Amino acid sequence: MTTTLPGKILIVDDDMDVLRAARLLLKRHFEQVDFERNPQKIPYLVSNFDYDVILLDMNFTRDLSSGKEGFEWLDRILDLKPQSSVVMFTAYGDVEMAVRAIKAGATDFVLKPWENEKLLATMQAAFNKHRAATQKEKPANNTDGELITGNSAAMQQVMDTVNRVAATDANILILGENGTGKDMLARHIHHLSQRNKQPFVSVDLGAISETLFESELFGHVKGAFTDAREDRNGRFEEANSGTIFLDEIGNISLPFQAKLLTVLQNRSVTKVGSNKTIPVDVRLICATNRHIQQMASQHLFRQDLLYRINTIEIQLPPLRERLEDIVPLAEHFLQLYRDKYKRTVSTLHESLVQQLKQYEWPGNIRELQHAIERAVILSQGKSLMPKDVFVKSPAKEQELDTGYNLEEMERTIITQAMKKVNGNITEAARELGLSRAALYRRLEKYNL
Repeated sequence: MTTTLPGKILIVDDDMDVLRAARLLLKRHFEQVDFERNPQKIPYLVSNFDYDVILLDMNFTRDLSSGKEGFEWLDRILDLKPQSSVVMFTAYGDVEMAVRAIKAGATDFVLKPWENEKLLATMQAAFNKHRAATQKEKPANNTDGELITGNSAAMQQVMDTVNRVAATDANILILGENGTGKDMLARHIHHLSQRNKQPFVSVDLGAISETLFESELFGHVKGAFTDAREDRNGRFEEANSGTIFLDEIGNISLPFQAKLLTVLQNRSVTKVGSNKTIPVDVRLICATNRHIQQMASQHLFRQDLLYRINTIEIQLPPLRERLEDIVPLAEHFLQLYRDKYKRTVSTLHESLVQQLKQYEWPGNIRELQHAIERAVILSQGKSLMPKDVFVKSPAKEQELDTGYNLEEMERTIITQAMKKVNGNITEAARELGLSRAALYRRLEKYNL
């Protein structure tokens, strides 16, 4: 009798015959097996669904043999979800490409045409590895609640508003600088709402090209455009009965603001290539780091759309305006990453505490989190010191308090991290608290 694992698998390949054959095999062994022909859909699928293993082709129509496209999509997946387990496959593989794939962060590698036993064994091993890693990290990574609360008067006011409006269906607009936790606050509101058993769909409007805007948000029917090979639900349909979070709403153009307004007013969507309206019932939460009221006064953002999305407006304060929360947050991150990386460091030195309070934190909570994670990874003692966190001295913007130039120090730290993990980009990025893309940019910058 075949044992079905409770796993979610995603197969991405532009060959429909390959998709059908792989799905037919894996469906007998895994609870859910999805497939996708268009690799441009990968960011949406990875961001909104928790796949245990992604089976990713290395060569798509743009590039049939080098594997370059596959490596690009592997990087994108691991940027979005660093813990993803990705198995690569190709008809043009060799040992060198297999080594490159593993070094770039893939879990394993399978050649086409595959042997069923080999493919199945590889996917089962990747599934087991992923489940073991995520179960181990789950308690440590459950940090949303801690990150969006605080003792400061500013955050107490925010949370008071949240607690009063979360259970309603009122549209909410979250304003705040980059790194203040707008996405986490939106998820927290959904968790407190009466829709918390239904989907939470997050959409980064700044990452969607104008050519795909309507298709991504409202869906399309087969044949609507060249690559529309099948009907596709949009984000609003995916979020039906739940919450849709439109991040960076200030980035969309006026024509698409009008289309979005129509959907919100009519509570229905019309797929690209169709005349049929589909009713949708969603709770709307939007966010932006832009001065949207000023944009509206300058006719860069529709006033009627602004009225529609900001029934309740919540301003998330920057970290420099909630000084009481900086040290508790730093201590939380210290505990989090000490446990995750099995380090012995346990306290923040008093000199570091003072410097944390004096620094401006332009990257807000996200910058603080990455700074503490990096410091914990590289720490040698029991207490974190100012030199461990590499914060610029407020009195000397061009230098660290150690006297070293910031770029020289960064180059040294990256070099050390790369040596420690034997050149593995994924592991080095994790050690440094950076995304893979950010690490690649620094490697290129310092010619490493």
